[in-house]
Amino acid sequence: MDSTELKKLLMEKSRTMPNKARRVTEYLLSNMREASFKSIGDVADELEVSKAQLVRVAQMLGFSGYAELKGCLQNAVLEQINPAAFIAREVTNEDSISERIFRAEHANIDDTMSQLKDEDIDKFCKIMKKANNIYFMGWGISSLVVELFQLRLVVMGCKARLLQRGSLSLWEQVRSVKADDALVVGELPSYALEVTEAVEITKKRGAKIITITDSAAAPVCRFADLSFFVSAASPTFGSSIIGPLFLAHVLTSELAESLGYHAKTAFEEQEKFLRDERIFHPTFGLKY
Repeated sequence: MDSTELKKLLMEKSRTMPNKARRVTEYLLSNMREASFKSIGDVADELEVSKAQLVRVAQMLGFSGYAELKGCLQNAVLEQINPAAFIAREVTNEDSISERIFRAEHANIDDTMSQLKDEDIDKFCKIMKKANNIYFMGWGISSLVVELFQLRLVVMGCKARLLQRGSLSLWEQVRSVKADDALVVGELPSYALEVTEAVEITKKRGAKIITITDSAAAPVCRFADLSFFVSAASPTFGSSIIGPLFLAHVLTSELAESLGYHAKTAFEEQEKFLRDERIFHPTFGLKY
């Protein structure tokens, strides 16, 4: 059963269900990704129903139990981030790929912006300014996002370090993190176990954790002191990084303004570096 068929089933069945059961199906429709990652106990607590009620709803939908329903939800979510499946569905679409990408990326930026709160930006800046060292961690395409973060903070004169899997695992690298440090972790699906466990280790060491994900159901979020959510839908590849990069641009710009004189001094030093004609062609502009 694909995501379209599952949504149709949930909508059709909910019309004839009792109120409590209908509330469960409406939740599943609106929070498919979150529900696919949460345990039956977590979903029951959030809806204030019993686990037995969730099992009964699953059986009313035609599943043997909640475990089978959850498996179907997970398959539907994985289908949405599977490029091959996405393209297979879209081949009959009359719009061009470029038009669909254009609309999707505009929606990603709009949705990311709508989830950004002033109080969270202020908290981000306070954590960054208070931290002795700032570490950045990502896996796969998420590493591209955190690398931009790290690059910009270095240019601003912050002690920012990038953690990437190489000769050392992420578990080994986070051993150097201290209680007065901060970790910014980017985690778009698929969610990596090593990232989750490395974040858990970092949390136990007392460091502040900032997560950038597409969903509150991302495993790293349970360790977060501050979470930012982005939209990363894509009609081709699994996840887009336009929304996350937009967030990185906004947050680092806000931090630069918050740092004031410190950032100004760092930018002046960077400008001197950009004027080094052994490295750059100043005639064509000086940007970094």
